[in-house]
Amino acid sequence: MEQSPLQPTPVGAFRFNTDSSKMEYYDGNQWVNVTSTSPEVQTGGTRGLFMGGYQAPAKRDFIEYINVDSTGNSVDFGNLIAANMDASGVASRTRAISGGGNTGSAVDTIQAVTISSTGDAVDYGNLTVARRYIAPMNNSTRGVFAGGDTPTVQDVIDYTTISTAQDAVDFGNLAAAVSSAAGCSSPTRGLHAGGDPGVNTIQYVTIASTGNAADFGDLTRGSRRGNSGCSNAVRGIWGGGLPATNRVEYSIIASLGNAIEFGDTTNEMWLYASTSSPTRAIFGGGYNPSSNATYANIDYKQIASTGNFVDFGDLTAVRRSFGACSNGNGGLG
Repeated sequence: MEQSPLQPTPVGAFRFNTDSSKMEYYDGNQWVNVTSTSPEVQTGGTRGLFMGGYQAPAKRDFIEYINVDSTGNSVDFGNLIAANMDASGVASRTRAISGGGNTGSAVDTIQAVTISSTGDAVDYGNLTVARRYIAPMNNSTRGVFAGGDTPTVQDVIDYTTISTAQDAVDFGNLAAAVSSAAGCSSPTRGLHAGGDPGVNTIQYVTIASTGNAADFGDLTRGSRRGNSGCSNAVRGIWGGGLPATNRVEYSIIASLGNAIEFGDTTNEMWLYASTSSPTRAIFGGGYNPSSNATYANIDYKQIASTGNFVDFGDLTAVRRSFGACSNGNGGLG
């Protein structure tokens, strides 16, 4: 005689979804697809992409990449549709997306590349509102774009399905309008930290659903504008920001609470790009207004331990105000 399923569903339970014809496991909040691929299979390790940005005296259309699991300088990948700064990046195992930005004014462009190959970006749709300085979050299927400015500061959250070329749709709203915040993800939660007008608030959303953001906690160092975030599936890493700083802190994504001190980057900076593998956090480029210095260096640190970042290599050129993503980020498990 067939027995009824266990109630409540235990964490780690498996099932076969007859609608999608895929195996799934229960992570305590939702059923998640069991992936049959990995960054190692796709690209020989996690591939991190850096897209667009500003290199004096102009905006740039560069796309370049690194193997996050090694060290060394970035190499050319291709080009964006147009020179663009202040855009944000999300990714699945196979596809990287750049959303929004500034090509002279705020844009609503969504463009995409296939991570395992190299080449130029293609048009992928449009955001619900043209804006720049958006906080990006993703799981394996959705890319979520929160806040930003037009330059009027926005509370908009919208999302797109990463595997499909389509326009973004409404997700909900932030607790307050915020621009220049940092975003990171686990497979279930997206976190949104700091931003303009000078807030230290961390908010979160459940990526697989829709709805408004809720309070998570606070950053340790007060207001942070233009800071950047990355994560594995457990820890969210927050670094930099204005006033320019080398301080890095972290949050445990599955819980609620204030951020905790992590360590320092090699330079005091803001407007840099960050990405990650399941084990490493990467920060690249950036700008220090006190010294008027723009950087090309890439720093890295093991996410599981605390401490200072060390040199990874260099970008192809000094850069600031650009987006980054990877096929091994925390939203992918």
